Amino acid sequence: MIPPQEASARRREIEDKLKQEEETLSFIRDSLEKSDQLTKNMVSILSSFESRLMKLENSIIPVHKQTENLQRLQENVEKTLSCLDHVISYYHVASDTEKIIREGPTGRLEEYLGSMAKIQKAVEYFQDNSPDSPELNKVKLLFERGKESLESEFRSLMTRHSKVVSPVLILDLISGDDDLEAQEDVTLEHLPESVLQDVIRISRWLVEYGRNQDFMNVYYQIRSSQLDRSIKGLKEHFHKSSSSSGVPYSPAIPNKRKDTPTKKPVKRPGHEHDFRVKHLSEALNDKHRPLAGRDDMLDVETDAYIHCVSAFVKLAQSEYQLLADIIPEHHQKKTFDSLIQDALDGLMLEGENIVSAARKAIVRHDFSTVLTVFPILRHLKQTKPEFDQVLQGTAASTKNKLPGLITSMETIGAKALEDFADNIKNDPDKEYNMPKDGTVHELTSNAILFLQQLLDFQETAGAMLASQETSSSATSYSSEFSRRLLSTYICKVLGNLQLNLLSKSKVYEDPALSAIFLHNNYNYILKSLEKSELIQLVAVTQKTAERSYREHIEQQIQTYQRSWLKVTDYIAEKNLPVFQPGVKLRDKERQIIKERFKGFNDGLEELCKIQKAWAIPDTEQRDRIRQAQKTIVKETYGAFLQKFGSVPFTKNPEKYLKYGVEQVGDMIDRLFDTSA
Repeated sequence: MIPPQEASARRREIEDKLKQEEETLSFIRDSLEKSDQLTKNMVSILSSFESRLMKLENSIIPVHKQTENLQRLQENVEKTLSCLDHVISYYHVASDTEKIIREGPTGRLEEYLGSMAKIQKAVEYFQDNSPDSPELNKVKLLFERGKESLESEFRSLMTRHSKVVSPVLILDLISGDDDLEAQEDVTLEHLPESVLQDVIRISRWLVEYGRNQDFMNVYYQIRSSQLDRSIKGLKEHFHKSSSSSGVPYSPAIPNKRKDTPTKKPVKRPGHEHDFRVKHLSEALNDKHRPLAGRDDMLDVETDAYIHCVSAFVKLAQSEYQLLADIIPEHHQKKTFDSLIQDALDGLMLEGENIVSAARKAIVRHDFSTVLTVFPILRHLKQTKPEFDQVLQGTAASTKNKLPGLITSMETIGAKALEDFADNIKNDPDKEYNMPKDGTVHELTSNAILFLQQLLDFQETAGAMLASQETSSSATSYSSEFSRRLLSTYICKVLGNLQLNLLSKSKVYEDPALSAIFLHNNYNYILKSLEKSELIQLVAVTQKTAERSYREHIEQQIQTYQRSWLKVTDYIAEKNLPVFQPGVKLRDKERQIIKERFKGFNDGLEELCKIQKAWAIPDTEQRDRIRQAQKTIVKETYGAFLQKFGSVPFTKNPEKYLKYGVEQVGDMIDRLFDTSA
């Protein structure tokens, strides 16, 4: 059982909790009532707000739509006004730009092109929107006038600022490739930079907006004239320089300003040295000196032409660089082709004139003139790669001009070589033209000089000969093939010369003089071959040529020595009388001895008188022949004099004993010496 105190305490605790729960329940009930009241109030407020919003919406939406419409109307009005302003501006373009167009683009190209852009847009507008309006015709006329002014300005700028390149500058440009000392590149400024930029702007506008290509014709005509005049000016420079000083000079500009040039001799382009073409007249006597002036002129013409060829290449390269900036790309090759035609045709015509002059010279047997073809042809072939590069993209007819000229020169050169060989063979034996003293014939000196000059053009001459070969191998001949052909040709000329000399020697009545003549000519040929590379060229196809000439020379010396037999035969041992020492000579024996002395004396005097006027130019050969003859005659005469000098065969010994042995030697020492 629970004690009464605990039960009472338990009951009070439960009653307290119940009372608290009742109070809590009463609070919750009050809160719910307040919440319901608030909810009712909120619902009432929201309902009122919704009603007001609906009223506001019904009021605002129409206003918004009206405002939006008004904004759209305003924008349309503004656009319309802008379009009207834009359209109206086209009607004012003519009046706004007419003064600028009338005054032209000179000095204000940018402003002028801006005005032309406005006019062009006006033209486009009226064509699209009002093709029948008078305003279209007005702006069209203004546009055409402006385009004509731009074309005129293009022509004016090109004409006023395109200058002929001076010969001095051209020569520096040419020599710049070969001058190892040059530290500064020679450049050409055809147009000032500001002018060039204006020209470029105008050309681009004419192509893009002007739909005009006539300015390209203007361009090539003006530049073509300058190119042609520059090359002709160089040629005139050579003529003037040669007439005043004999040698053209050009200022060199390495490490120096152009206003302080230093003079230097002009070097022929592509050559390591300034080779001057020698001519056959140099081998002639002073009586032929009037030809020297003509030969100097040939030198000048040759040098001038060679420099003009190189000048064309350099100037054409420079012209293409200028053209590439000004002319549209797809028109550049055609315009360049037209631009270079006059200058190129002038060079080709002059080249053909050289060929024609060579052809006429061959008919006259004037082979000195023909020699001008050789250095020119060599230079043309050396320059051909640059020519081909410059002419890339030009018409086939343009590209074929130089190869055609080269072929013509090779053909005429080969004909000259063959005709020269034939001329050497067929040169007539004119008695009045033979040297009276038996010295070297003019034909020999001319032939050797001609062959020696070919040494400077071995490849060129070999190629000339190879170009005429009909064999298939000739189409792709090698340098060795050309060298063999040239060797064969030289041997042919020497063979023809030898045959002709043999024929000419028969003109002399005296066999001894004939022998001296052949000796002199053979010796001259051999010495000339040995002093130059000719002997090596000859040896390519004739290994024994040198030995053969030496044998010919010895043979002629022996022939000459036989002329003394008619002198020495008088005193030869086999023709002397036999007598006993101490026995008185009979009359017949005395007479024989007298005849021997007289025959020897007369023969010696006659030969010395005749042969003294003969000539052996080679000192070594002259001394050798004298010495050999002196030894033979002195030995024979000494023996004869010893045997009969003291024999009493005459009462007048001084009449027969006219010369001592040494006197005879002295007389022979004076042979072949017209000054003695």
